[in-house]
Amino acid sequence: MALIKSISGIRGTIGGMPGSALTPIDVVKFTTSYGAWIAEQGNNKKIIIGRDGRISGQMVRDLVAATLQGMGFNVLDLGLSTTPTVEMAVKMEDAAGGIILTASHNPKEWNALKLLNKDGEFLSAEAGQWILDHAAKGEADYAEVNKIGTVTSDDSYIQKHIDEILKHPLVDVEAIKKKNFKIVVDPVNSTGAISVPVLLKALGVKDVKVINEEVTGKFAHNPEPLPENLSELCHTVEKQNAHLGIAVDPDVDRLCFVCEDGSLFGEEYTLVAIADYVLTHKKGNTVSNLSSTRALRDVTEKHGGQYFPSAVGEVNVVKKMKEVEAVIGGEGNGGVIVPELHYGRDALIGIGLFLTHLAKSGKSAKLLRNTYPDYFISKNKIELNENVDVKNIFKQIKEKYKKQPINTEDGLRIEFDTDWVHLRTSNTEPIIRIYAESGTETTSANIAKRIMADIKEMMLENVH
Repeated sequence: MALIKSISGIRGTIGGMPGSALTPIDVVKFTTSYGAWIAEQGNNKKIIIGRDGRISGQMVRDLVAATLQGMGFNVLDLGLSTTPTVEMAVKMEDAAGGIILTASHNPKEWNALKLLNKDGEFLSAEAGQWILDHAAKGEADYAEVNKIGTVTSDDSYIQKHIDEILKHPLVDVEAIKKKNFKIVVDPVNSTGAISVPVLLKALGVKDVKVINEEVTGKFAHNPEPLPENLSELCHTVEKQNAHLGIAVDPDVDRLCFVCEDGSLFGEEYTLVAIADYVLTHKKGNTVSNLSSTRALRDVTEKHGGQYFPSAVGEVNVVKKMKEVEAVIGGEGNGGVIVPELHYGRDALIGIGLFLTHLAKSGKSAKLLRNTYPDYFISKNKIELNENVDVKNIFKQIKEKYKKQPINTEDGLRIEFDTDWVHLRTSNTEPIIRIYAESGTETTSANIAKRIMADIKEMMLENVH
């Protein structure tokens, strides 16, 4: 059982003892602290909630809605929804904030409270810390009977979200329609099943096949859209002679594509391809996190823009995008952020822009992918014991590679000419993530192996 309290939200496995998992008591406790933070911001009493399709969603929803109501807030429940839809609804409703009930790419036993501010964006580190501190104190102040809030439902927001995508100047419905695309979608038994096919129909795609489409939360495979989890989609695209496969995670903020031959477009290249299209029509800067492919920098510089890296985490990408006035940004895990729509990762606008790009390029998905530089990322992790001094290990690594350019904004990123390796502790798990990139798969794997060997050796020396 696990309960991970971080500034970006509260995530845990369902069931078990309070304080060691995401139990009903923990849901109420952290919702109460979020409500207390909202109350500190002003008198706006409206809060938006929405959930993905996981098994525990309705139970967690009932606890969250009743807690906020008990604090005097008026809750607007979007029901089964997507993370970007809830983010947009907060702004469209002029709400004080929002809570998305989703553990994103985590397996079915997990759920989480993702907390939003009045702009429909994830909380700052300071706000997140305020909520954690409040929860630790165990303070609570609920409304008297005449001042309890209301709970109302509105299931129209996915359509409103789609309507906004159709209005985007770079989404060309006519160009998409003319191509008569045949597309296979894998929404992994969650809310992509009620949003992606509706969007595709609105974009003029008539031939849509959906696998794993029943919204049960009993995910047909590990829900993270990684190559090892998408074999059924790859096989179906090839078997159906489809032009494209689309995979999203359970809350529809991550997006990746499968080419017509069943090969993966590569989740790192979702943002690269969309940025290439956007920058063709709108010159400017781009942002992705330090663990994302160098290909975005290459594409940005090709269009005369400047690329900026940020610390990992959507809130950090958004902050950097605002600072440098980026026209497009996101994360290499298939997260695309389009500022005109909202500052949040959004698979749905990503689909609209990618399909327009594909249609106008006149190429197949495979040929389009081949127009981008080839980089290979090796993604690895090392589990940590409680008695490991990570700061000391990072200090030793930094010393060992001091002749190389090093970025310490988020863990350690070490450059080796055009290759790089990024080490950082996870916000959600007791691990060190090791991402390495190179122009060949073998080299990226070898860079990662070398650094992992260094870390393991230092871990043995640093046990205290």
